[in-house]
Amino acid sequence: MADLRINLAGIQSLNPFWLASAPPTNSGYQVQRAFEAGWGGAVWKTLGDPILNVSSRFAAVSFNGQRVAGFNNIELITDRPLEVNLQEIYETKKKFPNHAIIASLMVEPKQEKWHEIVKRVEDVGVDGLELNFGCPHGMAERGMGSASGQVPELVEKQTYWVKEAARTPVIVKLTPNITDITVTAEAATRGGADAISMINTINSLAGVDLDTWNTVPHVAGKGAHGGYCGPAVKPIALNMVAECARNPLVNVPISGIGGISNWQDAAEFILMGATGVQVCTAAMHHGFSIVEDMIDGLNNYLDDKGLASVMDLVGRSVSRYSNWGDLDLNYKIVAEINNDVCINCNKCHIACEDTSHQCIDLYTENGRPLLKVREEDCVGCNLCSIVCPVDGAISMVERKSTVPPMTWNERQTLISSLSK
Repeated sequence: MADLRINLAGIQSLNPFWLASAPPTNSGYQVQRAFEAGWGGAVWKTLGDPILNVSSRFAAVSFNGQRVAGFNNIELITDRPLEVNLQEIYETKKKFPNHAIIASLMVEPKQEKWHEIVKRVEDVGVDGLELNFGCPHGMAERGMGSASGQVPELVEKQTYWVKEAARTPVIVKLTPNITDITVTAEAATRGGADAISMINTINSLAGVDLDTWNTVPHVAGKGAHGGYCGPAVKPIALNMVAECARNPLVNVPISGIGGISNWQDAAEFILMGATGVQVCTAAMHHGFSIVEDMIDGLNNYLDDKGLASVMDLVGRSVSRYSNWGDLDLNYKIVAEINNDVCINCNKCHIACEDTSHQCIDLYTENGRPLLKVREEDCVGCNLCSIVCPVDGAISMVERKSTVPPMTWNERQTLISSLSK
């Protein structure tokens, strides 16, 4: 079996699967249960001055029969005294010395506040620190969380303050509620961050009850924006991880977060540059035992690929992620329909006829309805294969191009040179 151990900026972990800072890591009891189930690490629910939470605080978005396709929350950081959390961290680390315990921290953007909390949490034996610059609600209104995380200067300055006092590796958790996450990732790197983690939750409103007109969730008839996570945010998170992984100015390890629900999701994040991953919503939906399938699945995948260690997988797809202007304009791919598998639902024809390039023809042969793609008109958009409900009925196949490869950037350069 492959070696699943990781080293994230000096933090050793038995496997790449950590619980993210969230309700599942609210107490020593929960974190210890998670470690017993097989999780390699846990980022403790964010510590700071205890706050008051509201009721109710969670909501979910279901889609096409899938429960919890997205998850929204208006819960804040820990509402338990710092002393209690520190005692439980100490006890948990003593009981599970080989598991990674990371303390998530959030305080006011003041140097002395950061120095104080860093010293206190490191004294109980944590393996690292994660700076929560991402919470989009409640704390942001108090000048913390994403209010700091959206300002590169504050990210850099606060990271520097923490590094002044820290003896353990410092991970900076970034907010996605920003135009370009690489700007704050660069700021964290300049501030001395040993690693970055992303993404924190996305500003959101889960819905509105059409009977009562209340927001979902609501607190005594009033609502507020919350943080969105779960499977629905995975493509957003994966893109942000990839953008940071390919940025030469962000030359630190990445802890990937955002919609990771199974080993396949984890493998995608690792391929796109994450050294390890953090999970929250999936654990809240299915319980801590889901990590067993994640471990088994990733092990089998690495074996199938002939890789001895999960660290050998890190970043293998980063070089394949580029800018649109660097894509080959002359690459040719077309749809091909297998009428022996097709069930004649005609969803591909309708989608192509109404919203794409009108290149799928309906015809009858020996009284049997059939579908055929006119390859000369097919642009390879993939829409027909996406809407098709039957695996194997539509394939996207490569066709040899009659012209050499050329990107948009190369084309513009050529046009410019010819015009001189």
